[in-house]
Amino acid sequence: MLGADRVERCAELARGAPLTRRSAELASLAGLFVGTRELGEQWWRQARDGKRPAPDEVLRAATAVDPWADLTVLEMLAAWIADDSADETWGRPSAVTDLNSWQAEDRIALPADAIPGQRIVVAFDAGGRLDAVVIRRPDEDLGSNLDFNSLRYSRPAEAQWSWGVAAGLGPHHLREDPDPYTQPVDPAAADALRVWALRHGATAEQTGREWRVKGDVVAAIERVDWMWRSGEWFAWWRGVAALVDGDPLQLAARLEEIAAAS
Repeated sequence: MLGADRVERCAELARGAPLTRRSAELASLAGLFVGTRELGEQWWRQARDGKRPAPDEVLRAATAVDPWADLTVLEMLAAWIADDSADETWGRPSAVTDLNSWQAEDRIALPADAIPGQRIVVAFDAGGRLDAVVIRRPDEDLGSNLDFNSLRYSRPAEAQWSWGVAAGLGPHHLREDPDPYTQPVDPAAADALRVWALRHGATAEQTGREWRVKGDVVAAIERVDWMWRSGEWFAWWRGVAALVDGDPLQLAARLEEIAAAS
């Protein structure tokens, strides 16, 4: 339903992303597959309110548009279709909030016709919705409480998240010649980062043998599961990401940071 031309264009954009971001791009593609099944192929051809071009035009131009201009094109399209799917399922939200705070009381402005007991759909993320329940306060004023038990995501948003978790960082090969995962890495930097991981709790099975090519490093990052370790591993992550993505200045800075902390 997505169509061969769109799939190839999406794959082209995924190939152009840094290898440490490729899994996120492919997760976005998973969301687009599910969203297209939900909303139909016509979703790609429809412009929005004279302000946004049709998604097909965005995909061809490879330029993200507001309100997601800080995302990659595939991430932006995935957010867009996740939101449209949520609107189709639960109606357009009456308000927007964020969940960085778990305060439930009076997080939104109530519509003029609000009545006690009414449930108001609130957006908090791309494809994410929950309800605010209108209540009457002891002073007789109307207020609202966010019902966190009503939190839900549209199917495209769930597909994007699920694919990213299940597939992991990679390697994810996309019929490339030469294969970027076979490109060699700086042996001295690779050895320093691998040894650091071993000294800080990773097993030899997790790190694997000598890191010679980018695919070795990506696979090791996935096995080490660094996000569930102590805070010092964030410097290691930035270092191995720079090693894989070919950022020598960032790599040098992170190696220096790691050495200073050792």
